[in-house]
Amino acid sequence: MKRDGYLNWDEYFMGVAMLSAGRSKDPSTQVGACIVNSENRIMSVGYNGMPAGCSDDKFPWDRKGDTLDTKYPFVCHAELNAILNFRGGSLKGCKVYCTLFPCNECAKAIIQIGISEVIYLEDKYSKTDSVIASKMMFEAAGVRFRPYKTGGHEVHFQL
Repeated sequence: MKRDGYLNWDEYFMGVAMLSAGRSKDPSTQVGACIVNSENRIMSVGYNGMPAGCSDDKFPWDRKGDTLDTKYPFVCHAELNAILNFRGGSLKGCKVYCTLFPCNECAKAIIQIGISEVIYLEDKYSKTDSVIASKMMFEAAGVRFRPYKTGGHEVHFQL
């Protein structure tokens, strides 16, 4: 007889996204993403960080100030990193598990690559134009999105 209390697929993949977020050097917001195909196979993961070759120590992490003194023009988001980290085949019909609802720029990449569902842990920027635009584009393109709901086994990491 199999054991009770094991993680369901959503718990498992959101756990992988949360663990990936732990790689982010961003002092204020760590975000992770995990892309999964229809056979529950992990296709790629990503976290928010500076582009390859751009030193985490030489570029700013500030949230306020002149644009070039903040992280915003430089940081690559978790969802885009997961898409760019993928090394072959197609992501059409895949799901992406995100610890934070995707911004409008990541939403465009998600739509263009053919991902069909977004499962998100937090939507703390739901009232921003960026997230409102994401939801409008997802709805227009037929990309489903839903909040993560545990099956009774919360996934926690001490990072």
